[in-house]
Amino acid sequence: MPANKKLLVLPGDGIGPEVMGEVRRVMDWMAVRRAISFDLTEGLVGGAAIDSTGSPCPDATVAAARRADAVLFGSVGGPKWDKLPFDQRPELGILRLRKDLGLFANLRPAIVLEPLAEAPALRAELVRGLDIMIVRESTGGIYFGEPRGISPNAQGRRVGVDTEVYSEDEIARVARVAFDLARKRRNKVTSVDKANVMQSGRLWRTVVGEVHAADYADVELENMYADNCAMQLASRPRQFDVILGSNLFGDLLSDLAAALTGSLGMLPSATLGGLQPGGKRHALYEPIHGSAPDIAGRGIANPCAQILSFAMLLRHSFGMEEDAKLIETAIERVLASGLRTADIMQPGRARVGTAVMGEAVLRELEKLAA
Repeated sequence: MPANKKLLVLPGDGIGPEVMGEVRRVMDWMAVRRAISFDLTEGLVGGAAIDSTGSPCPDATVAAARRADAVLFGSVGGPKWDKLPFDQRPELGILRLRKDLGLFANLRPAIVLEPLAEAPALRAELVRGLDIMIVRESTGGIYFGEPRGISPNAQGRRVGVDTEVYSEDEIARVARVAFDLARKRRNKVTSVDKANVMQSGRLWRTVVGEVHAADYADVELENMYADNCAMQLASRPRQFDVILGSNLFGDLLSDLAAALTGSLGMLPSATLGGLQPGGKRHALYEPIHGSAPDIAGRGIANPCAQILSFAMLLRHSFGMEEDAKLIETAIERVLASGLRTADIMQPGRARVGTAVMGEAVLRELEKLAA
């Protein structure tokens, strides 16, 4: 692959720089052993950007993201910035990138690797072999709808308002992503909503059904209320293949699915935009664990989710399936060897820190590439 694949790296805050450092080691290994390199730029986002520029997502970062073929994102936020006004918080950095780049489809896999089948809170027989893909709409819904805010009512009491708004086009385009993914997996989509009590939910169910009937009749479609889906995830999770949900429901259900896998520290994600003229598609990849400020700087964070996010980047943005699979296999082999970071620690296993886990992944990559 030529070195003109433009990659923007945004380490962010908390454990972001630590786990991103282990990805950079994987990139260095790929340059030496796989003759694969990138046109790499590093930028500021979140609290780090606020400290440097006064903005959680400066214009320069957005411009660099537009130029890039893919963005690898770390994490944002922490106690240092908790008292800032709502419209200046670090978390707005990721929201601006999603909105400005049109990143409307968030893909969150929930996979239980065999070495971790005993780790989740649920019984192993319920989660062993689990492989779910959650597709979350990520530029609409209640996180972006207007009106929103806190204001006094006629009696002078404070009232908080957030508005759930979806257009049929927003629903249809993310539904197509879910159906396309299902065709490459086990051919089933479970669309979640609250059509029984929400008008936006009624439209969601109607439009998903229309898209299915028009172009994806070969894919099994199941409609399920979001609260029932949460219960089913906790009791019979292996019934699901692709779960499609709104921004709010996708957010909640993907974190619940994360609990089935043993740790947020193992879960990557991808957020994709639409295909542009010329074939380019904006995309951002990030672990779902957040900045974890309580352990930042201690060298104990699990780097696997960040490394697996890089593997998703290779697969979805650069079509490098072989290299993505190589990284995923290396991580599974490390876990099979018994090494564990604190978040996935089990009795009888060896507890290691961030750098040692990263080094172990590199050793397995070297064996696989031999």
